[in-house]
Amino acid sequence: RTLDNAFIILDEAQNTTPEQMKMFLTRMGFNSKVVVTGDITQIDLPRGQHSGLVEVRKVLRKLSELAFIDLDACDVVRNDLVQQIIRAYDEYEGKKQKRS
Repeated sequence: RTLDNAFIILDEAQNTTPEQMKMFLTRMGFNSKVVVTGDITQIDLPRGQHSGLVEVRKVLRKLSELAFIDLDACDVVRNDLVQQIIRAYDEYEGKKQKRS
């Protein structure tokens, strides 16, 4: 199926498989726009399954017609405590990686 003249949003894309991501992106038709959102720190796929969102950045990074936008703790528009929680996890995970 081809989606012409459409604005298509894929949310929670961190939980797509690479095959699902490819299938989704290749449905884009003429005069269509696609927005893919997701948080690679919240992948809920079964152990050993790769995220389509992580892979698509590697596969498509050289295409000038695409843009990847990264958000961080300062972009959170939830409870102020959520920003602090994200920063705490970022700090913890940074220290954890240095020990590994």
